[in-house]
Amino acid sequence: MKNQNGLRKDARIQSLVQDLFHEIGVDFSREELEKTPERFLQALSFFTQGYHENPDAMLTSALFAEPYSEMVIVKDIDFYSLCEHHLLPFFGKCHIAYIPNGNLIGLSKMARLVEIFSRRLQVQERLTVQIAEALNKNLQPMGVGVVIEAHHLCMIMRGVQKQNSAAVTSSLLGAFQKERVRMEFLELIRK
Repeated sequence: MKNQNGLRKDARIQSLVQDLFHEIGVDFSREELEKTPERFLQALSFFTQGYHENPDAMLTSALFAEPYSEMVIVKDIDFYSLCEHHLLPFFGKCHIAYIPNGNLIGLSKMARLVEIFSRRLQVQERLTVQIAEALNKNLQPMGVGVVIEAHHLCMIMRGVQKQNSAAVTSSLLGAFQKERVRMEFLELIRK
């Protein structure tokens, strides 16, 4: 049986989780830990719900014709994701822009797109490109720009342990590859 996010919730899966925690030394005889395997599976299901959502269908459901042709930006979109290498969170802000070519999209759909792709096991570089390519494919705009700034717990709480480090990635398609457009976008997201 699968829950609403598609993760199996049967006793076998919960037993595997309990076995995993037992192998690292967790003592489940304490009352406080009794439901930890179940809660862990619920959390993992939530963190990976993006695998069960269709970004193309979501975007095309909110397209409408409009002759507007200036840059549209939604900035400071908060997101949380799991690093596919260590299953540790990374989080930050995503800035998205596009220059319409006859079609607009509901502004909240850009934030929703970030949510769909960030709720998967990810690397920041791929997340950045997936957002840009999905917008480019479905809107067919003159250009798309995506910049993500994130903090990675795999660098903060393990490994090099650099608490103030941030990673910045970008994907610039179409008109955003032109220096003037790129500079306008970067200047506007800094404000």
